[in-house]
Amino acid sequence: MRCAEKWFALFEIYCRMESVKRLQLFLLTVCCAFALGTGDKASAQAAASPALGKSLQEVYVYWRNAMVKRDYNAWKQITVSHRKLAIQNRVLSTKGVWPADIFKLPTAPPPLTGLKLLRARSKGVTAKLVYFGKVDFGVGGKPTDNLLVLSFVHEGRGWKYDAAEFVNLSNLLDIRKQIQAGNLSYVDGVAFLPDGKRPPQPIVVQRAKYIAKVYAFCPGRDVQVSVNRISKHRFQDIQHSEVVIGGARDGRNEIFYSIKDVPGYSGKDPLTIRVYLFSQINGVKPVKVFQYQVEKGQVPKGSGSTFFNVDAAAGRRVLLGK
Repeated sequence: MRCAEKWFALFEIYCRMESVKRLQLFLLTVCCAFALGTGDKASAQAAASPALGKSLQEVYVYWRNAMVKRDYNAWKQITVSHRKLAIQNRVLSTKGVWPADIFKLPTAPPPLTGLKLLRARSKGVTAKLVYFGKVDFGVGGKPTDNLLVLSFVHEGRGWKYDAAEFVNLSNLLDIRKQIQAGNLSYVDGVAFLPDGKRPPQPIVVQRAKYIAKVYAFCPGRDVQVSVNRISKHRFQDIQHSEVVIGGARDGRNEIFYSIKDVPGYSGKDPLTIRVYLFSQINGVKPVKVFQYQVEKGQVPKGSGSTFFNVDAAAGRRVLLGK
């Protein structure tokens, strides 16, 4: 659904896009600012629980209203702690303004109006709601039937909002028809189940000196990258970039990467991993400070650990435009 993809592309501070074509799982994940039960696998695959669904839906609506009204106190109250820290880290890593930049959304998060709740499930301290219908991001066009998955974590005295996943069914038309016909086996897959694990708390970072992004072009590959042992990234069969949490540092910066084929891939496409520094001065182009590249037909190394350097010349270029 192109209009939804446009929305996510505009909101890079809070989004991460993954595509695993050979697994036929097309997830566009919004870690928006912008979220107790127990159960085994069998109970997690049961039909939607009306009571749980109502409770979690109220949490999402409260969070969405906080975003629309730009109410920081309400947002802070209803958002799970690890997500708050992750968003704070991302804002500071892009040299943004905290907490004002929480609310820099091109449009409001999607409402639940008109969507059908398919599943409401909890396991341990985690829970998920799965909705089906015309998910409207308010960017025009005619929304088609797709999936919206909301994630929550039980923290303190109640459920908190964590994140949302938009599952685009435009390339999975048979799945869309199955769901429209009442066959919900697809949404009982592991990707839609709460895992019961409390997400780890991120390391708190300071405001970055240099805005940096890690870029990957990795057709058919699953690439994981770590920068300075703080900023973790995963790219699956995609061309995409992500903000380096904590930014780049003066002098030596450590980078680690691992590469493996996604299931079913047997090609020898080219592959590229790069790190760029970005300036806040109009007209100043990004400065490439690291590159690992494999030409078509060559086999990439399974893993590597090395360093890249931010020297005085690169610093002047991005900070002063000289």
